[in-house]
Amino acid sequence: MWEKFLFLLLEEHRGKVLGVLLGLVAAILVVTYGFLKALFIMLCIGLGYFIGKKVDEKQDIDVWLKQIFRNRE
Repeated sequence: MWEKFLFLLLEEHRGKVLGVLLGLVAAILVVTYGFLKALFIMLCIGLGYFIGKKVDEKQDIDVWLKQIFRNRE
């Protein structure tokens, strides 16, 4: 019974469920560590996700870093 409900919930409302879970995690971090430390933790998580996504897409890290830090003249 619960399995069908959870599957339906995740299938029909995936964005809402993900948003609620991320909001809950953010709230727990802010209450536990304070706003600035929680913001730093969320920034590190986002950066880790972004780097992991680039690795999963098999992009070369050197090329990626050169694109970020290229001369902006």
